[in-house]
Amino acid sequence: MFQDKKVVFSGVQPSGSLTLGNYLGAIKNFSAFSDEYRCYYCVVDMHAITVRQNPAELRRRTYDTLALYMACGLDPERNVLFVQSHVPAHAELAWILDCYTMFGELSRMTQFKDKSAKNADNINAGLFTYPSLMAADILLYQTELVPVGVDQKQHLELSRDIANRFNGVYGDVFVVPEPYIPTTSAKIMSLAEPSKKMSKSDPNENAVIRILDDRDTIVRKFKRAVTDSGCEVRRGEGKEGIENLMSIYGAVTGKSFDEIEREFDGRGYGDFKLAVGEAVADSLEGVRREFARLSADKKYLEEIMAKGASEAARAAARTLGKVKKKVGFTDIRY
Repeated sequence: MFQDKKVVFSGVQPSGSLTLGNYLGAIKNFSAFSDEYRCYYCVVDMHAITVRQNPAELRRRTYDTLALYMACGLDPERNVLFVQSHVPAHAELAWILDCYTMFGELSRMTQFKDKSAKNADNINAGLFTYPSLMAADILLYQTELVPVGVDQKQHLELSRDIANRFNGVYGDVFVVPEPYIPTTSAKIMSLAEPSKKMSKSDPNENAVIRILDDRDTIVRKFKRAVTDSGCEVRRGEGKEGIENLMSIYGAVTGKSFDEIEREFDGRGYGDFKLAVGEAVADSLEGVRREFARLSADKKYLEEIMAKGASEAARAAARTLGKVKKKVGFTDIRY
């Protein structure tokens, strides 16, 4: 079924409750690749431990993230859904790639600087070499296309550099991946600080819409969203808050900015915030129902984990075997 298909890879960390930004900017769009590509979608739990995690919470969120993948439309029969730590080849290739990644490259990574500032008491080696593991995630599957947000593009560029460097020494071992940044995908900003991206780690709960928030919570958060001192629902300088709400409303209704401006011409922010909240709640209702059904069946989720890990491991072994031979490692059967 998957012969001759190009490969898409992406992953989501189980390090917090996923947000509307994760849904609209990434997961909602993943299923669109299933017809034309061989798709690997991973719960990247190994990446999550660069920051200290509560073990029980990390395990629970790993199950939840897999359930959310499926609740958001990813069919496990048409996509390979798996947990990163279930495929040891990720860690093994990451070490090899560490040896082909320059210190200066890693030290320039914006995410390392940001997380170091936030976790000054835990600036660990894993946090520093995180991009090499990300490169291993992608290159293991001979990935052609990686759906990424603008904030992750720097890491993908490093993955491309590592692949090209390795290929330059040993020949065409890795496919060099291309980024896929959909121009129509909404970039969802914080409801409290519209100049910042909506983040699942934001301590201000009113700034974040979580996929699993109930209807009343979603509507309440939108009612409290920061806008400006005006009253017109339209784009313009100094109207970052209202423009963010317009982006969200457009993403869930399919309406353009011009259509939104006409729809709310002469109506105030109160009406608009309520409409955005209700539209978002409506769009997530089916996801929440399906998540509740899936998350109640732990045995089924573990079956999907095992099936996905088996399929991913077979593909990863082909690449890892080639890499180990190229660098000069010996091989035995035992």
